[in-house]
Amino acid sequence: MRERKNTLIAYSFILPNFLGFFIFTFLPVLASLVLSFMEWDTAHPAIFVGLDNFKKMFTDSTFKISLFNTAYYAVGTVPLTMVASLSLALILNRKMKGTNFFRSLFFFPHIASLVAIAVIWNLLFNPTMGPVNEILRFIGIENPPGWTSSVDWAMPAIIIVSVWKSMGYYMILYLAALQGIPGSLYEAARVDGATGWQRLRYITIPMLTPTTFFVSIMLTISCFKVFDLIAVMTDGGPGRATNVLVYHIYNKAFIDYQFGYSSAIAMVLFVIVLTITVLQFRAEKKWVNYM
Repeated sequence: MRERKNTLIAYSFILPNFLGFFIFTFLPVLASLVLSFMEWDTAHPAIFVGLDNFKKMFTDSTFKISLFNTAYYAVGTVPLTMVASLSLALILNRKMKGTNFFRSLFFFPHIASLVAIAVIWNLLFNPTMGPVNEILRFIGIENPPGWTSSVDWAMPAIIIVSVWKSMGYYMILYLAALQGIPGSLYEAARVDGATGWQRLRYITIPMLTPTTFFVSIMLTISCFKVFDLIAVMTDGGPGRATNVLVYHIYNKAFIDYQFGYSSAIAMVLFVIVLTITVLQFRAEKKWVNYM
């Protein structure tokens, strides 16, 4: 009787979260799946079109460009953010003056207003009067990049801002993991004559594997659903240089009112993220065995 009562109490705590997930996540995803086989513009009744929406993607040049841009953004952002956040964690895990101040300083961009951040970085990246290009000219670069006004440099600019904004959050995760590594392992390694690089290679990195795995998954998912930074900084431009999948979905749904086609693209995005996540789980097992 007591065990049954405890079980009911436990379920009562998770019930609100479960209901929220069911109403605001599961049902919309299910509706989007059904809608992906429909043609609907909200002004007329939905019409079943089968796989036509998915076939349309093969002839949609903007979809192909958006898919490439999303992959480009993810490949550039994920490893750079992981390296930056781990490097910061290794530096700020040491006992020195001002450590707490610098931890807060690097974490601040994560909680700051994204709109404000995007506007400020747009000013910094201004091709003619921005401080970034002024510094580049000062050190001898006569023709600095056009950044967000350049087709070639707009996405690198977005990646730089994304890494700067996210690295503080993942730094905290790495700091927590570093502080959980037993100090006796490092002491034993020093006694055996291990160098700093060897301690990093054979103790720190293997012990951080679970955190690195979690960070890689979270970063990948966040990269494939990036929207707000693109919308504020470049509006998908110049041209289609920064038009990513989620931004393409938004345009098709709320600008062109092609809700069926936008839902089909959303389902493709879901499958891509799911596939990458499964591959990461398999790679993580091989990585653990290798380490």
